[in-house]
Amino acid sequence: MNKADSFASIHSHGLVRIAAATPRGSVGDVAANAASIRELAQQAAADQADLVLFPELGLSSYAIDDLHLQDALLDRVESEVAALIEASVDWPILLIGAPLRRAGRLYNCALVIAKGRLIGVVPKSFLPNYREYYEKRWFAPGSGLVGLEISVGGHVAPFGTDLLFAAEEHPDFIFHAEICEDYWAPLPPSTMGALAGALILCNLSASNITIGKARDRYMLSASQSARCVAAYVYSAAGPGESTTDLAWDGQAMVHEMGELLAQSDRFGDEAELLYADVDVQRIRLERMRNGTFNDSAAAAGHPETRFRTLVFPFKKRVRHSGLRRPVRRFPFVPADPAQLAADCYEAFNIQVEGLATRFRATAGKHFIIGVSGGLDSTHALIVAAKACDRLDLPRSAILGYTMPGFATGEETKGNAWALMNALGVSGEEIDIRPAARQMLVDMGHPFARGEAVYDVTFENVQAGLRTDYLFRLANRHGGFVVGTGDLSELALGWCTYGVGDQMSHYAVNSGIPKTLIQFLIRWCIATGQFDAATAQILKAILNTEISPELVPADAQGALQSTEEKVGPYALNDFFLHHIVRLGLPPSKVAFLAWHGWSDAKRGGWPADYPDSGKAAYDLPTIRHWLENFLYRFFTISQFKRSALPNGPKVSSGGALSPRGDWRAPSDGTASLWLDELNEAFEK
Repeated sequence: MNKADSFASIHSHGLVRIAAATPRGSVGDVAANAASIRELAQQAAADQADLVLFPELGLSSYAIDDLHLQDALLDRVESEVAALIEASVDWPILLIGAPLRRAGRLYNCALVIAKGRLIGVVPKSFLPNYREYYEKRWFAPGSGLVGLEISVGGHVAPFGTDLLFAAEEHPDFIFHAEICEDYWAPLPPSTMGALAGALILCNLSASNITIGKARDRYMLSASQSARCVAAYVYSAAGPGESTTDLAWDGQAMVHEMGELLAQSDRFGDEAELLYADVDVQRIRLERMRNGTFNDSAAAAGHPETRFRTLVFPFKKRVRHSGLRRPVRRFPFVPADPAQLAADCYEAFNIQVEGLATRFRATAGKHFIIGVSGGLDSTHALIVAAKACDRLDLPRSAILGYTMPGFATGEETKGNAWALMNALGVSGEEIDIRPAARQMLVDMGHPFARGEAVYDVTFENVQAGLRTDYLFRLANRHGGFVVGTGDLSELALGWCTYGVGDQMSHYAVNSGIPKTLIQFLIRWCIATGQFDAATAQILKAILNTEISPELVPADAQGALQSTEEKVGPYALNDFFLHHIVRLGLPPSKVAFLAWHGWSDAKRGGWPADYPDSGKAAYDLPTIRHWLENFLYRFFTISQFKRSALPNGPKVSSGGALSPRGDWRAPSDGTASLWLDELNEAFEK
């Protein structure tokens, strides 16, 4: 097996390609409907789909009323089913809708066909018989039918509402089928299917369209996928159905744990296949960490004991198949402009509320903040300014200190002063160089003898002194130190432990990743949170190179660059989200990063993101920085996170407080994660 091909395959990374089909229908022309199913199945096979979902009663047509009770039509349905089964050897798994006879009754059914076999048949549980619907006139309800069999066109298969379908070679490829009205019920059958172990929930529908109904379907699909911690795939009948009294829009969509992956064009004249690569590994991992989901299964009497799991033939592909799902370059930042604005509003106000509440509890007089002119301290300062406004305090209650060291640039120091002046805070400057030089002399450091040695001791002497000053200033002025370090720095261990920027009285930025801080500052500018003068300074700070400014500039005048040392924060935040929040293996994180970041022109960027920042990273670069992230995160930094001060959780993506989302041993190692990553790249 070629490792490169294996790495490029979605099946190597716990993904399944789903196709939701909207065929061109007919009014009871079974042969034409079967031909349409064949054509779309062949197209889906060419596009490497694993499962194709067709609409309810797609083989017979839905809106044919009493024609459902004609044996001539039902006989033709069975013969076409048999022909589709025979032809399906080289197709994806098919989920088709058809009316089937059993024990003197007619059922509205979902048929699962795979590799020349009829795997199982699921009858519709709930039949609508109100307003425009008359399904009980023709069909018997399937609710309660379990443990049975059915014969269809010479093929005998399990029949009932107790069926799950599982792939032979893909342990997370497990799906459940329900039909249209089933998911409008207070307790949809798919809920029990999910609690029994299905990770993909499929709905064959023939829902007619009325004003606003598409929104209702969307809401139900999104809600069911979120509540059941599952993917929900929906396909409704489109053009070609009878319009005697109804009309059809052909809505299809795929949701994954509440998030839309793909949706069809509605009211189209042509057949459509909607593709989405569903991350079943991610779904399983989320269920593993969601105790309430498993408690619900127990409270429901463990539905898995009442379901039959039918295994269908499935062979994983080991070749490049692309990726049919959106990959957000910035997982902490929504791509939709409206959602981005709403999330920034919430994030900023969570921080303001947390800081204001802590200030009330301390009965202090002042916020003490070190202001460097960089992103993190800038953001902490504007959050504190808003907290003062909320507390009806003058902004002079904020005591801001700029503390130049051996490498502080005039630009950043100037920005720090300009920002403090614009906000109306109380600003002061303390030159830490004399104290730092004396400490280096006392330690016998080579720098004190005039040697250009800029090691970690040289850096941490400066970082530690700044924090030491801030804590003593808090003692003197009756205040508390507002931490400025962010979530990304905590993940990388890019902070000085103890008497350093790892410590504060309240770490207001500790739940905010670096990439989100940039968008929060942009949001403050765009929404007029501060006056025009402040906005101009904030823009200047956004355009400044990220640097700790602890090491003097080199011979060419270049300042120390954080991202040259620890990697691009855009990649690090990507790694952080997918490894810590989702628990994905490193090889899969590299795969997703490759699809998300390899081409700056592919995919969308968040609104107003500057063109100058639209970078691309090839796979070797991604691998290099991922290895660096794994080592820093798992091996050398956990002890810093185990002793974090308080700070608000902001993003559902998680936080790193030992009292919150992340608990881990301080003496761990990254070897397991590095081994997994390296194995994926071995030739």
